[in-house]
Amino acid sequence: MHILGISAFYHDSAAALINDGEILAAAQEERFTRIKHDHNFPINAIKYCLKEAGITAQQIDFVAFYDKPFIKFERILETYLTYAPHGIKSFVKAIPLWIKKKIWMRELIKKELGYEGEILFPEHHESHAASAFYPSPFNRAAYLTMDGVGEWATTSYGLCHENGIKILGELHFPHSLGLLYSAFTYYTGFKVNSGEYKVMGLAPYGKPTYVQKIYDHLIDLKEDGSFKMNMEYFDYCAGLTMTNKKFNDLFEGAPRVPETNLTQKEMDLAGSVQEVTEEIMLRMARHVKKITGEKYLCLAGGVALNCVGNGKLLRENIFNDIWIQPAAGDAGGAIGAACIAYHQHLEQPMPKKSGRDLQKGSYLGPHYSNEEIKEFLSHYSLPYRYYEDEKLFDAVSDLISQEKVIGWFQGRMEFGPRALGSRTIIGDARSPQMQKKMNLKIKFREGFRPFAPSVLAEKASEWFEIDRESPYMLLVAEVKNEKQRKMTNEEINLWGIDQLNVIRSEVPAITHIDYSARLQTVNKLDNPRYHALIKKFYEKTGCPVIVNTSFNVRGEPIVQSPLDAYKCFMRTGIDVLVLENFILFKEDQPNFHDDINWRQKYELD
Repeated sequence: MHILGISAFYHDSAAALINDGEILAAAQEERFTRIKHDHNFPINAIKYCLKEAGITAQQIDFVAFYDKPFIKFERILETYLTYAPHGIKSFVKAIPLWIKKKIWMRELIKKELGYEGEILFPEHHESHAASAFYPSPFNRAAYLTMDGVGEWATTSYGLCHENGIKILGELHFPHSLGLLYSAFTYYTGFKVNSGEYKVMGLAPYGKPTYVQKIYDHLIDLKEDGSFKMNMEYFDYCAGLTMTNKKFNDLFEGAPRVPETNLTQKEMDLAGSVQEVTEEIMLRMARHVKKITGEKYLCLAGGVALNCVGNGKLLRENIFNDIWIQPAAGDAGGAIGAACIAYHQHLEQPMPKKSGRDLQKGSYLGPHYSNEEIKEFLSHYSLPYRYYEDEKLFDAVSDLISQEKVIGWFQGRMEFGPRALGSRTIIGDARSPQMQKKMNLKIKFREGFRPFAPSVLAEKASEWFEIDRESPYMLLVAEVKNEKQRKMTNEEINLWGIDQLNVIRSEVPAITHIDYSARLQTVNKLDNPRYHALIKKFYEKTGCPVIVNTSFNVRGEPIVQSPLDAYKCFMRTGIDVLVLENFILFKEDQPNFHDDINWRQKYELD
């Protein structure tokens, strides 16, 4: 029983394929088109999923789309009528695409795939809930989903068990935690639906000086976590921006112009909205616990990518454990929609769960064999050195300890926004210069942005304040006190961005200014090659932690193919590229001409 799940037309379009309840493949469209957050119909991701399963579109049993387009269209119309004539520009801009394409999703799917079977349309937050529960390690749990907006719902909670998903409560548009956070993302000069994690990374540099102002003017928060937003300060219902002049007046100035210097004001705003978000998440979680009485909680929706909030939620011990869908945003809705079709529409039983999740480490994307990679290298006459596994791990671990920056391309590509050791740039976490080098010379991004650690799962609790695995980089934990460095009085008194270059621990490259780290624990069962590399590094250095950041430059998606990886390698300050068992050194490579249309010249099937 092959079921194809699709999410599309908002941001991060994706496709997922399950077979008899098992996730076979999943990928975001952006990885193939090289358009970050590509929202278009995910035809390339679908083709990959079908290829991975060895089937054609005609062999699909069901297709499930992750929300209900007609209800979403109804919300857009009703919202415009509420605010009319204000918002005519945004309305006129949105309607043609809806009339021509979005509302005719059933016909579009049939046309694009040549598919004549049944198509299902679960609700948006139902898809989120299913994506969190069915792959989770739990046989029953409560769920909480939080995002910008689906059809009408912006937050949803309920019960999940073998008989399906039961929605117990919702918040509706325009009252949205995701959109509140996005409003501050916009106001602080970052891109909405892309820069929210930058606000989260900026937050520790600021003081939460605007928290009371947010509560007094922007949001009426109740004890159960429900809230209403004062729409006099926001413009997203009808305008082309998130905030308006009244919002500007409240915070004494216009939004920061993108790419201009950050000031203490933006840092304080980030710290404030982060604190408010965490408080709302905690109140919601306590309410869900009170209503459901469940031991476990599953999270999804874009807000569930707020790993700082997740870490705080975990430490509060409201639930015995939580599990977060690695592709918590819209992309993960493709998995959820497929799971709903299989488990609820077809009433198929859940697979037996043995305490580990069923997401397969989120390694659900394309894989390239050594033979395919050698063909690619030979085609361009690119110099390389080939190593068998043991020598490969030995050589690369040496290079890391020499503070070389490594492009690490191995196995199946990750599904979701995080690089987890398959399409990853790695370095020595002990190096005081590594964060600056990676940010400015490789990622070409803001210097304040922290990097994440990959740590051996069996050593994680020795280096971080965490008592469980965090395989998907969705939890933040503090570096262990005994690994921290005591700061001088002068360093303690630094404020704002001046705190950036202070060495805070034995692994300064991954230690944020509040001593936190967004860690990935690497389990041998999920990624044996990545685990073997870090273990070899640990054996040589006594440190089981390395820097891990996504294999891409700012503004581009994570690399998908060997070609993508090579282009990123040559455009940046990455020292060494490892493609499966092949090592390429920068100094050995021929002159790189970026004006050549490499993709047309060579494309792997």
